[in-house]
Amino acid sequence: MLQINNLGIKFKTQTGFFEAVKGVSFKLAKGETIGIVGESGSGKSVTSLAIMRLLDKHQTVISGGVLLNGAGLCELDEAGMRKIRRHHIAMIFQEPMTSLNPVLTCGYQITEAIQLHLKTSRAEAKERTIELFKEVQLPRPEEIFDSYPHQISGGQKQRVMIAMALSCNPEILIADEPTTALDVTVQKTIIELLLKLKAERNMSLIFISHDLAVIGEIADRVLVMYKGEVVEEAPAKTLFTNPKHPYTRGLLACRPSPDHHLKKLPVVADFLNDETRKAVSIEKIREGYLYPADEIKERKRKLYAQEPLLKITQLNTWFPTGRNFFGRSKNMVKAVNQVSFDVYPGETLGLVGESGCGKTTLGRSILRLIEPTSGSINFNNTDLRLLKKNDLREIRRDIQIIFQDPYSSLNPRLTVGDSLMEPLQVHRFYTNNAKRKRKVLELLERVNLLPEHFNRYPHEFSGGQRQRIVIARALALRPKFIICDESVSALDVSVQAQVLNLIRELQQEFNLTYIFISHDLAVIKHISDRMMVMNKGEIVETGDPNEIYYHPKEEYTKKLIASIPGRVA
Repeated sequence: MLQINNLGIKFKTQTGFFEAVKGVSFKLAKGETIGIVGESGSGKSVTSLAIMRLLDKHQTVISGGVLLNGAGLCELDEAGMRKIRRHHIAMIFQEPMTSLNPVLTCGYQITEAIQLHLKTSRAEAKERTIELFKEVQLPRPEEIFDSYPHQISGGQKQRVMIAMALSCNPEILIADEPTTALDVTVQKTIIELLLKLKAERNMSLIFISHDLAVIGEIADRVLVMYKGEVVEEAPAKTLFTNPKHPYTRGLLACRPSPDHHLKKLPVVADFLNDETRKAVSIEKIREGYLYPADEIKERKRKLYAQEPLLKITQLNTWFPTGRNFFGRSKNMVKAVNQVSFDVYPGETLGLVGESGCGKTTLGRSILRLIEPTSGSINFNNTDLRLLKKNDLREIRRDIQIIFQDPYSSLNPRLTVGDSLMEPLQVHRFYTNNAKRKRKVLELLERVNLLPEHFNRYPHEFSGGQRQRIVIARALALRPKFIICDESVSALDVSVQAQVLNLIRELQQEFNLTYIFISHDLAVIKHISDRMMVMNKGEIVETGDPNEIYYHPKEEYTKKLIASIPGRVA
């Protein structure tokens, strides 16, 4: 149905042409699902945008051919291509928040597309839109029709995007990273929904992801892309049981596996650079990284023989919603409700739960970045809730946070060196800037960055490098305790493995204590000494990660575990 022949894409840059895609060829049959997998920058999304003819023709040079039912798409004018997008090929873009117009309601954005392409009346377009919202299983479709994108959750925004893509009954649907950074339960629902819609409509599907585990759940055939080339293509079952290319093997091995407790995660570079690993099975390689049970037992004995570093008692953070005539709040959202727990020196306490369960609010309440409503936060025998502003600033030397999005937590106008020196200047560490700069260069080296990165700006780095910069900034003041808030959620699995290994190494080197927040139970199980499960503002289960994973007590925990993708890997 769709045939890509020797597709090449070059981007014009100030220094010449950059070749993003090199000789990519594949075929898509009617009703088939092809998975395209690879790291950020491998050429996956660019390939899909070239199929849709959405690349800027003034900035790109495209070679090769794209055939739909035997007809070439590269030769069509814009009017002809618009007809193809109208009736034959549709796309779900990677980031629904930036793909949806924030000043238009969700319903309007879809009715607009239906009216434009199908030439229907406004009333018919609205009726069709509400039918689509029901088809993609959106709750309260009539309400969401009149809602703006910021008023609905990430998973709901993704469903609106799917409804928009389906509005003109396409024969081929391209889904570009539709589940990245979503909760595992929402991710599972979106995958099930796409498979259901594909079967009902007999569509063909191109599903793009950087996560092989997700691809394994949806694809019939998989293409693995690396540096703009397809390095391996095989049926999904064959690829997972017998991967041939070192890069594919590395991608499979570096994902945290809930069935193995590893001391360190393998990384892709190990497979690309090490000839000896090519003939060894992934299971055998994982065995070499196993965390011995007696070591884990001894570590936990030492950890829990100490006095807690942090004691949280009956902590509440409530937000008012709606006001009555007298200005009093009608209701309270209990984002954190009656939460109590201890954290021990040198421990990693994992906190897992879906978006909206209160994880981030809890982390920020502990640091008093959000003021709690009631309860006590006892850190190192000091109640943080009783501290005045200046005293709190002093104690923040010992308590740091690694935010979820490294790009928005770095000042784009400051160089990396200035961003790292700033906390040292504020807290008067060292006597002059020359000594501070030496310390910053040491920190950059420690997180595997180079001295020349000191004078670069955040936009000049990849996502994984930016996350390392944020980690270096958190370490600058030599803290005792760090809250890691979804610090690996949007990273490629290969970069995620490197960052998780770094976090664990730094803990051993500096005796750091972590609260590690994530919606990914496989990541939490890998990194944590102890695990808490949070739902609707409350801690519903606490205990040993293995015990919770294999013997969960709460229905909510069972649902989270059942949603983990990639058991086949």
